[in-house]
Amino acid sequence: MKELNLNKLQIKLRKKFLSSGVKMIGPESVYFSKDTKIGKNVIIEPYVVIGPKVKIGNNVTIKSFSHLEGCKIENKVDVGPYARIRPGTVLKEGSRVGNFVEIKKSTMGKKSKANHLTYIGDSIIGKSVNIGAGTITCNYDGVKKSKTKIKDNVFIGSNSSLVAPLTINENSVIGAGSVITKNVNKKSLALTRSLQVEINNYKKNK
Repeated sequence: MKELNLNKLQIKLRKKFLSSGVKMIGPESVYFSKDTKIGKNVIIEPYVVIGPKVKIGNNVTIKSFSHLEGCKIENKVDVGPYARIRPGTVLKEGSRVGNFVEIKKSTMGKKSKANHLTYIGDSIIGKSVNIGAGTITCNYDGVKKSKTKIKDNVFIGSNSSLVAPLTINENSVIGAGSVITKNVNKKSLALTRSLQVEINNYKKNK
């Protein structure tokens, strides 16, 4: 009986949002919560789960297999596919969160983007920040969680680890593959990388 009631609730919610102008591809596979709020011109692709306390603005696209809960999505934001937006997260206008990106208790600034394969936790990210694939904010040291602050117009190279507490100031660049443990001054290039060694005519031992 409980499962039947849940199915009826989902059918009711889907009809409600469809009638309000939300475009759903495969609506039977999309799940809402009672308190979900959705603006105008929103597109939701198949197999999206929207948990409690989610507010979605106007002109937003939520792509397939994304999971949202306890978050605020402002106008003109793209999410997914395969994105997880966890409680306490705010995605500011024009931001982009791509495939296999997880964001928890963080703010993504206007026109900032993390397009793929990234974990962002306990972070404040400014405007027009680019976060490369494989970037991790190391927010937990085994005892407590600490914050990462990334200010406006920062470029984070792929496969970087940002060890909190940490501030990366405006207009800076983090070189790909870096482990950053100290604050970075504005308009700076920061990188930590081992020297590449090449041995010519190398022969493997048999």
